[in-house]
Amino acid sequence: PEALLAGGRVSFGQLSDLHLHRIGRHEERVAEAVNRLRPDFLAITGDTIDRADRLSVLDSFLGLLDPIEGFAVLGNWEHQSQVDLRALERTYSLHNINLLVNQSTVLEHRGKRLLITGLDDLIEGSPSLERALAGVRASAQHLILAHCPAHRDVLLHDATWGTKLNPMSFTLAGKNGNVLILSGHTHGGQICLGGWAPVRPRGSGRYVAGWYTDGP
Repeated sequence: PEALLAGGRVSFGQLSDLHLHRIGRHEERVAEAVNRLRPDFLAITGDTIDRADRLSVLDSFLGLLDPIEGFAVLGNWEHQSQVDLRALERTYSLHNINLLVNQSTVLEHRGKRLLITGLDDLIEGSPSLERALAGVRASAQHLILAHCPAHRDVLLHDATWGTKLNPMSFTLAGKNGNVLILSGHTHGGQICLGGWAPVRPRGSGRYVAGWYTDGP
């Protein structure tokens, strides 16, 4: 995906739901595909590993990627498998990946400013947009990383999930701003029949795959 930056563009390579257990040919092909794309930055949207003893595999996988700055968030499986989050953060940081758990950071790129917010997982974590945006200055361009796509409806005040979060992210960018949310989790439908996905994990909401630009 590309985020608009007030007259310019910045590209992100997105990786999600890798569920790394080993480094085989599939994992090598994924890394090769990212390297061929040569994105400006990397976004990792959770469920990278699903066992606490797979941090070394993650370290090896990230080592296959060309040096790149990136941003990561947690998925439900990092919580469910009780991954040591401090060790996970250290592993990411060794490869210039910033783990954001209810945190925001400002990316300055080619003289432009992009606000990046990473939220904790909707299902197993404790997401807090209010904490993530505390003291943050408004930006015309806002990228939100959230593992579960249903998080979008939470931010848009979908009563199905309640209104635990303050939807201030959609006002931070202003009337002429851009807000982009990147998620994973659905696996494109865990069972998919002719484009129909009857089975999706909790937290998928109405989302399956692709781009969604509809309103609340």
